[in-house]
Amino acid sequence: MSDKTAETERPVKSPCVSVCALNAQDVCEGCFRTGSEITRWTALNNDERRSVLRSCLERARQMGRLL
Repeated sequence: MSDKTAETERPVKSPCVSVCALNAQDVCEGCFRTGSEITRWTALNNDERRSVLRSCLERARQMGRLL
């Protein structure tokens, strides 16, 4: 199996679930990204996207949406 290069690696998919509503903390109630993260998503590389997804998971936990 060969190593994937950045050019051939599939883009990390957006966590959007079509529940687009930013709360008072500027966090989407559907995907847990901030408004800035949503805006920048298409310009991020896969490592940056994975970092955003880790932040989303932590926000979801902090908001009591995940155990």
